[in-house]
Amino acid sequence: MLRGAACDCVNLLENYPAGCYANCTYCGLARERPGAAQDNTFIRVAWPVVPTDLVAEAVARHADRIGRVCVAMVQDRRALPDLVEITRRVRSRSDVPVSALVTATLLDEDRLREIRHAGADIVGIGLDAASEAVFFRTRGRGARGPHSWAQHWAIARAAREIFGPMKVNCHVVVGLGETDRDLVELFYRLRDERIAAYLFSFNPEPGTAMAGAPRPTLRRWRRIQLTKSLIERHDLPRAALEFDGAGALAGVRAPRALVEACLEDGRAFMTDGCPDRHGTLACNRPFGSYRPGEAFRDYPFLPEAEDRAAIRAETAWDELAPLG
Repeated sequence: MLRGAACDCVNLLENYPAGCYANCTYCGLARERPGAAQDNTFIRVAWPVVPTDLVAEAVARHADRIGRVCVAMVQDRRALPDLVEITRRVRSRSDVPVSALVTATLLDEDRLREIRHAGADIVGIGLDAASEAVFFRTRGRGARGPHSWAQHWAIARAAREIFGPMKVNCHVVVGLGETDRDLVELFYRLRDERIAAYLFSFNPEPGTAMAGAPRPTLRRWRRIQLTKSLIERHDLPRAALEFDGAGALAGVRAPRALVEACLEDGRAFMTDGCPDRHGTLACNRPFGSYRPGEAFRDYPFLPEAEDRAAIRAETAWDELAPLG
């Protein structure tokens, strides 16, 4: 438990002897990452292998303490039927809601309906890249991988129709080589599509193709978090945002009172994650984007006064001129 915040989501990752057949440049499960697949980490931690029935029974025993279960697919021909079966086993023993973090490359509309029928109520899609060009070189053919930007969008839209508006989320990683303009355009696109954006801060995984790539600066990350909140929660118009020649955020024409309210409220800087049965954040992923002892990238709890003071300094919002 971290300052009173516990992760109430049980995160499950499918495991196969060959690992994952995708080859995403930043991912610990990448096909071409050196070493044996069973020894690889994911999000810089090891994932112990546990029988599905043991997990389902444990979830049922502790259902009053568990807000959600998330089952994550990998790129493997067995991944979809296994996801469906895991979801069924969990849901047959308890009413704990299940999210399916899917591999879009393996899906179509019928398979999405199968996931829905098995009992999942939310679908997550690892879009990760903020633009088609970044996707190509980090997840697609440019990375010797199987994934397609167009297929991911097709599945996101199909899932929205099957699961409902805001019951589908796309993971978006800041720091894969995109510009601020790319991110902002994606936020508007997802908002208009009624698909949630779950923001992640890139943190290099040892042994991957991007192991030596820099993390986004804390200042850039905070500004992106705040801008995303202004777009999603306060309908900030596109015309209010200005970018320099490199696509970096250069100016925001937003009322000062609105920006101050967002900084003081703190929700913009919390983890994006799926809710529990009561609508409270369940998947808050402590240390998912940072190490213990480092500054919080996304807070697993509502930031307190001391946290908000640090956020204000990290954001340095007044440097973004003009400010309305």
